[in-house]
Amino acid sequence: MNDQELTYLTRAIELAEEALDAGDEPFGSVLVSAQGDILAEDRNRIVSGDVTQHPEFTLARWAAQHMTPEARAKATVYTTGEHCAMCAAAHGWAGLGRIVYISSSEQLGRWLNDLGVAPPAVASFPIQHIVPGLEVAGPLAGWDEKVHALHQRRHAV
Repeated sequence: MNDQELTYLTRAIELAEEALDAGDEPFGSVLVSAQGDILAEDRNRIVSGDVTQHPEFTLARWAAQHMTPEARAKATVYTTGEHCAMCAAAHGWAGLGRIVYISSSEQLGRWLNDLGVAPPAVASFPIQHIVPGLEVAGPLAGWDEKVHALHQRRHAV
């Protein structure tokens, strides 16, 4: 990761903290063009009652509506957690490029289990099982502990 990429990842963590402060699950994502411009960003919004309001899904939809297929293919999504199956599918259908995630679905599953939280309603799979051939980087050692701390705060008893 270069310094610019670390800036995007830092912003994703800030968005996850915003979600947590709003009473939501701590996830945040940033969509970045091939030129390094932040095009869109979002945080989890499932506390509204609509459990499909994941930031990665929102960014895939935004990209499909506002970017050319060529620009989408060259874009990168920087995110705090590996995409769930729904978000990975949206990413693939939108034709977005690379994903950089801080913590993996496997890690999240372990962390939630350790906290006594029930597993999600939908099975977790690595992104590449949903979108074969997609360039993916993650989890990111050291950074993953920042995300772990957010989940511990969310589910503290």
